[in-house]
Amino acid sequence: MGDVTAIQGEPLIAGAARGLALVTDTPLSFWGGLDPATGEVIDRRHPWSGAVVTGRVLVLPHGRGSCSASGVFLEAAANGVAPAAVIVSRVDPIVGLGAILADELLGRTIPVLLVCDADRAAIQDGDDVTIAADGAIRVRPTADSDRSR
Repeated sequence: MGDVTAIQGEPLIAGAARGLALVTDTPLSFWGGLDPATGEVIDRRHPWSGAVVTGRVLVLPHGRGSCSASGVFLEAAANGVAPAAVIVSRVDPIVGLGAILADELLGRTIPVLLVCDADRAAIQDGDDVTIAADGAIRVRPTADSDRSR
């Protein structure tokens, strides 16, 4: 299974989390793209279509869409189907607002971290990702990681 990769992210929403990476180079709009009742990606044109984000560490360039996406993110958190964390390479106020609302209204911290494109590209689908409150990210390949194929 490979060595651990250490990445230092900038916490936009600080917190600790762990989950398997769900990776894409395509931005996702939570509004119209995520079912907040099930955590399933319902945007049939998105590479994650049919995937469930619950407990996963989402790794994507940034979110997409209107401010309504923050509400969908919050609703997913309220329903217990939100991602464990989100890693982006461009500051994303929509995803950030959804995570802030989840923390303030529900007491549920969903870390959002900013990393450079190269560090985001170092994380592969299926990697085991651990995030510390200070933004330290540890990435460990698993048997299901893209890199192990």
